[in-house]
Amino acid sequence: MDAQENALMEGKLSEEQLTEAPVEACDAPESNAKPRNYKSKAEIVERLKEIVGNGENPTKEELDHLKTTFYKLHIAERESKQKAYLESGGDPDKYVLTPDEDEEVFKAEMGVIKERRVKLFLEQEAEKQENLQKKLDIIETIKNMAISPEEANKNYNAFKELQQQWKDIKSVPADKANELWRNYQLYVEQFYDQLHLNREAREYDFKKNLSIKTQLCEAAEKLATENDVISAFHQLQELHQQYRETGPVAKELREEIWARFKAASTIINKRHQQHFEELRAKEEENLKRKTELCEQVEAIVQGEYTHASDWEKQTKEIIGIQAEWKKIGFAPQKMNVKIFERFRAACDSFFAQKAAFFKNMKQVFNENIAKKQALVEQAEALMDSTDWKSTSDKMIALQKEWKTIGAVPKKVGDELWDKFLTACNKFFEARNATNAGTRNEEHANLDKKKNIIAQLKELATGVADDLQAKVQSLVEEYNTVGHVPYKEKDKLYQEYHEILDKLYNDLHISVAKKRLDNFKNNLKNVAKRGEEALDNERARLMRRYEGMKQEINTYENNLGFLNASSKKGNSLIEEMNHKVQKLKDDMEFVKQKIKAIDAENK
Repeated sequence: MDAQENALMEGKLSEEQLTEAPVEACDAPESNAKPRNYKSKAEIVERLKEIVGNGENPTKEELDHLKTTFYKLHIAERESKQKAYLESGGDPDKYVLTPDEDEEVFKAEMGVIKERRVKLFLEQEAEKQENLQKKLDIIETIKNMAISPEEANKNYNAFKELQQQWKDIKSVPADKANELWRNYQLYVEQFYDQLHLNREAREYDFKKNLSIKTQLCEAAEKLATENDVISAFHQLQELHQQYRETGPVAKELREEIWARFKAASTIINKRHQQHFEELRAKEEENLKRKTELCEQVEAIVQGEYTHASDWEKQTKEIIGIQAEWKKIGFAPQKMNVKIFERFRAACDSFFAQKAAFFKNMKQVFNENIAKKQALVEQAEALMDSTDWKSTSDKMIALQKEWKTIGAVPKKVGDELWDKFLTACNKFFEARNATNAGTRNEEHANLDKKKNIIAQLKELATGVADDLQAKVQSLVEEYNTVGHVPYKEKDKLYQEYHEILDKLYNDLHISVAKKRLDNFKNNLKNVAKRGEEALDNERARLMRRYEGMKQEINTYENNLGFLNASSKKGNSLIEEMNHKVQKLKDDMEFVKQKIKAIDAENK
């Protein structure tokens, strides 16, 4: 609203000032009709053709609504086509926007309308200039009529005709309107002041003008009950125009009639102002909501998504936000296009990133398919092999490699897996069938060896005169039994050697003591042959002692070079350790014999 209208609402304008306020000063919209809901681009194009064909002069609001709605539908259609293309496996780099015939027609028709509006604007401006000159001429004529009572009385009828001409002349340039009205009103009042000699004619005009202005007051007051606020406001502008064009009333009634009209106008203006304040508040709220949706989409765009399921989840989120956007009304006019462009840019960025991801994923899928196809071919080449050990290792290696390859599309992946699994199963089933007899034999050998170990454990708990012979017999029997299952081998080996070591240790102590006692008894017979015989025996034992000592050193040196990282190497070390321990035990026994000879010599 302009300064005059604000002043009118605040009760600051006089009746004379009211006549200075042109209708064009109002900033109300041209129409309060609800915008038509267009469901397709074809409907919008048809409406534009109708405007052009009928020579209509549409409002700016309608043209903005047609343009905004058309491009919303146009962009949604374009995005839908692009999405369908990408989902069907299309290459994003090769996607080309196809020309839209509706858009071409839309632009052409809109261009015609814009040219017409420019032409009409120029014609209206030219007409306003003509009207300005006409009204200036009327003012000049009335000015010359009001120079004396005689001239006023003589030209009264001509004056009335000039007033009617003034009413018939429409808009003038807005920047000249106020000054024009002031001058017109000034010379009209001067003319009436010169009519005091023709009081009857003047009183007749005053009474007639009062009747007209009273009717205008009543019409303005009635507008307070009008449900359509915008319509009421526009009707009020017409009443203002008529009020301005109506001549003055008697001086004593001027303030009263003006106060009545002003009071009625204030009510309508306040309702109109409140309506647009609510409308603007709603638009601001819409802008806030749309800004929040922009921020949500922009946050989604900034995310990192590494799986197709992540992108599909976010796509549903974006589509949901777009649906919510469509439910929200317009934002303030100066921001409506900007906020839509921001929202569209964020959505476009998301779908562009999604297209790039699926393009890259398609390439990775193709690489993974090629890798798995190669493994399938290798497995199929090996599935008829009878080299069980070597081929088993190769098949297991292929299976491990298969697990390291990334995902492929489900349908293709299932087909490749079926082929790969079939090849692997064929080989392993054939190998298992061939080795079934061997496994049965190995389980039988396992039972035999467990039985021998149980007998050895039983010998370790009792005392038997022929213990050594029984142990040796079981050892020989154990060594004749064949292979056992591979998984049981190490456990059985450990159990067997633990009981055998215990038995050998017990046997060694017992036998060594008995042998030493026998040696001591035999020394008496040797002593009878003389001292020289004892010395010879001692010398022989010393040579044997030194020999065993040298042999122990050799074994221990060799042990330092053996590697126990493999099972075979570990078994060899254990065997050599057993030999070293036996040599040490034998060397100790020889040492005891030497001591016995020395004791006999004393």
